[in-house]
Amino acid sequence: MPSTYLQSLQKDGFVIIPSLLPPSSKEFATLKQAAITATTNTRTGAWPYFRTVPKQFPPWPTNVPPPASEGGIWGVQHLLHPDMPGREDFARFYFDDRILGVVEELLGLDSAGGEAKKDDNEMLVMELFNLLVAPETHDFALRWHRDDIPETVSPAEEEKLLASKSPGGRQSHAQYNLALCDDSSLIVIPGSHRRVRTETERAADPYENDLPGQLVVELKAGDAVFYDSNILHRGVYKAKEDGGEESRLTLHGSVGIKETEDGGGDGSKKVRATAVLQHGVGAWVQREDAAFGIGERAEKMRANLVAMGTGEGVGYSLQG
Repeated sequence: MPSTYLQSLQKDGFVIIPSLLPPSSKEFATLKQAAITATTNTRTGAWPYFRTVPKQFPPWPTNVPPPASEGGIWGVQHLLHPDMPGREDFARFYFDDRILGVVEELLGLDSAGGEAKKDDNEMLVMELFNLLVAPETHDFALRWHRDDIPETVSPAEEEKLLASKSPGGRQSHAQYNLALCDDSSLIVIPGSHRRVRTETERAADPYENDLPGQLVVELKAGDAVFYDSNILHRGVYKAKEDGGEESRLTLHGSVGIKETEDGGGDGSKKVRATAVLQHGVGAWVQREDAAFGIGERAEKMRANLVAMGTGEGVGYSLQG
């Protein structure tokens, strides 16, 4: 029988796990400080990988971040990069059994009795690990979207893509937000991951504040939400107070499952490779100093990402 987590994900398109990282723990404090440092470095131009207001999708700029008066940044990229201060703390969390255990449940690997992490055929793939933060000076919002399906497709094509990206009701990856501060930025439409958009949804303004059935995902510090990337969702980012503490520090990660020879063919492999490699992770994951030194499983998962390629010429999933 599907696990409780998987049942919730399949039914609603998301599942909230309270206190996945207890906020009273030393680990939480260490991770939050590492996130604050990463954000400060990025805001001041010391870290060159970021998401900028008002851009929603990659490719991301490669110059210095825009000034605070223009909104600045809303994300810090590549927390697992060899040059990232605090990389070891981020990596320990990303490869932690608490995270990977949930991922295995959601991807149907837990039924194998844990063999995915015991033998040489490691099925999980290291993908992305980023940080979502509050923009400076003014609010910022993302439009309604599915991560890999353009809003311009016809209903028939949308139905076909939804089925191909979740064969048998399961995705080829699991993605999550874990809040290091209370966070109510993610808005979803429960159940929309299993159907085409309604006429109301298709006709709505891309930034509509009140679509029928929408739900604000409320996370307390330490809570995590795992969600299906096909769900209709958007983000609403409240600006941080001028000179105040960081008000949003949300770890945004994804972990994939390695394709088998009969697991969807080259088409589905290319789609997932594009979704991951469009962020530039392929440019550094093969570096000699990219090894984590925290266990064999992390290296096997990294090797599975290396096998995806460098990202040259893969293109981008969405535009804007």
